[in-house]
Amino acid sequence: MTAATDPSIRNVFKQPFREQVDFFRAKLNLPTDRWDDIRKAAHDRAFIVAGAAKADLLDDLQGAVEKAIADGESIAKFRERFQDIVKRHGWHGWTGQGTKKGEAWRTRVIYQTNLTQSYNAGRYQQLNDPDLVKRRPYWKYVHSDTVAHPRPLHVSWSGIVLHKDDPWWQTHFPANGWFCKCYVTAVPPSEFKGDTAPDDGFEMKQDSQGNWHRVPKGIDLGFDHAPGSERVTPYKDLIDRKLVRLPVKLGSNMWQAIKPALSLESNLQWANTLDEWRSSEQVGRTAIVGAIAPDILQWLTDEEKTLPSTAEISIREGLIRGQEQARHDKAGDGLTEAEWRRLPSIIDEPDQVLWDVESQKLIYVAKSQDAGIKLTVTYNYLKKSKEANMIVSGYRQSSKTLEERLRGKLYEVVK
Repeated sequence: MTAATDPSIRNVFKQPFREQVDFFRAKLNLPTDRWDDIRKAAHDRAFIVAGAAKADLLDDLQGAVEKAIADGESIAKFRERFQDIVKRHGWHGWTGQGTKKGEAWRTRVIYQTNLTQSYNAGRYQQLNDPDLVKRRPYWKYVHSDTVAHPRPLHVSWSGIVLHKDDPWWQTHFPANGWFCKCYVTAVPPSEFKGDTAPDDGFEMKQDSQGNWHRVPKGIDLGFDHAPGSERVTPYKDLIDRKLVRLPVKLGSNMWQAIKPALSLESNLQWANTLDEWRSSEQVGRTAIVGAIAPDILQWLTDEEKTLPSTAEISIREGLIRGQEQARHDKAGDGLTEAEWRRLPSIIDEPDQVLWDVESQKLIYVAKSQDAGIKLTVTYNYLKKSKEANMIVSGYRQSSKTLEERLRGKLYEVVK
């Protein structure tokens, strides 16, 4: 039975390419300076355009790419949309701007990379369809003859047939580089002739930030993964990894832009973290629970305070179940388990933010009838040779004490 007559294959491949569109639509807009600010499977979860840092700009760019994918628009039509968006948002200084050749190259990168990777992610899902796998559990690597400059290793891989679960596909499922048009097709066991995964070795490649990565030969940096294969990675993990690397303003704007989409996941993940901390003997762990908001950052700038290096706000495990918590519990002002579980919400939506004049620290307050939850944040806190913004105390303080400190000018109102 051929692929054309096998009903299970027709059922899979004659349906509208919903998997490709769904893959792209599920991405979260992520402001960034460089494409390799995130790597490999992280691109399955995030839509980025290097240098696009504003949420509304990214929204429109993602919409343009989505329309190109869903409606099959040409690159010429996409370029029209791109130029309109750039002009409307006043986006200047983007790579490629200023020359016809440069702008053509940049729009081609955005257009083709997103279409190709969403296509391959959709194909990965289709190829793993259980009905298809029963009949065609092997995959064949196919090099496209339409590329202008064939990569020798990609050509050498063309025709290789391996079982779908062979580890080689984890790093070599297309696309395997910029403008790569290789693809994979499912084949029956009769086409497997005993091929083994090629061993072409590895090479070290440097990213735009100077970091070195071990990558299989023949694959461009950042493409050594199967698109769509690891989409279980929580958005929160992706954001946390990025927050600690971004300059404070960009990180703050990024958090603000994606906060609504992350709210539920962030609170659930924090609850799981708390449960893990309570049930484990391990000590010394930290977790990111939020970020310094743009309006707070603006206040620090306007008041000529020292600015934090990055935007993330973390907490030490020892603060919650260590000696400091025991001391506050004994004094009667320790936070309850329920109050600790509110931590991400308090950081994201505080009732008040104050500035401690003497200690030069930020204070986040969640008010109640007669007392407020008071969280003190030290920024540029040195931890294991890295600077971070760390919650260094958390307890309940009476509303009266807070008001007295404000009247005595020991605190200043930030927001």
